[in-house]
Amino acid sequence: MAEQSELQYTAEHEWVLVDGDTATVGITAYAADKLGDVVFVELPAVGSDVAGGTVVGEIESTKSVGELFAPVTGTVAETNDAVVESPELVNSDPFGAGWLLKVTFAELPPLLSYADYSALIGE
Repeated sequence: MAEQSELQYTAEHEWVLVDGDTATVGITAYAADKLGDVVFVELPAVGSDVAGGTVVGEIESTKSVGELFAPVTGTVAETNDAVVESPELVNSDPFGAGWLLKVTFAELPPLLSYADYSALIGE
């Protein structure tokens, strides 16, 4: 996976790695830390259409339930079955093996840079 400084971010604490017309999406270490120990991940079905800014999944931890937002409008190309089977990957490797889904998109909306996201979370 790319370095954190090479990724783009949302205000909802998701990271986005753009490769051509595909966006790989996960939650940031900050979000994973705030959630606590992740015990369940629900992701949208492959082939489903998602609208940017809408809730497309759920991440449950021992402390709370977090919503997963689609950062882009498009079609779900792939989901990470490993995270569904082993939700703790979201905590142990949020920027790598803990990725959540890949969305094929036509247009990339404005996203936050690493510096902007770091400022948002106060780092």
